[in-house]
Amino acid sequence: MSTESLTAQLRHFAQDRDWEQFHTPKNLTMALSGEAGELLALFQWLRDEQVSEWFEDPANRSAVEHEMADVFGYLLRLADVLDIDLESSLRAKIDINAQKYPVELARGNALKYTALAAMRAADG
Repeated sequence: MSTESLTAQLRHFAQDRDWEQFHTPKNLTMALSGEAGELLALFQWLRDEQVSEWFEDPANRSAVEHEMADVFGYLLRLADVLDIDLESSLRAKIDINAQKYPVELARGNALKYTALAAMRAADG
């Protein structure tokens, strides 16, 4: 299913329930943040080495899937309300990040692009 189809399905879901009045950019952004927080809470106290085993439990996997779907749904809804093409926006952002994080400097480290630029300048 395409993002366009999902967006239309979410739009109709909101229209059928007369929820468009509540789907303002502010409210959708707050809902998106809340759902991202619920996703975060699932992993909050797990050590990195615990995640794989924890995720094997079908109930945990289902909880993650549901929270990710909520995040994705609110993001699609917000993009629809603001008339933003998420696919083209993401492609543009990937291009921007490719410039900020050139492979030869970014491979294998997690430095922010500003630190990479400082490294590049120091290597001069």
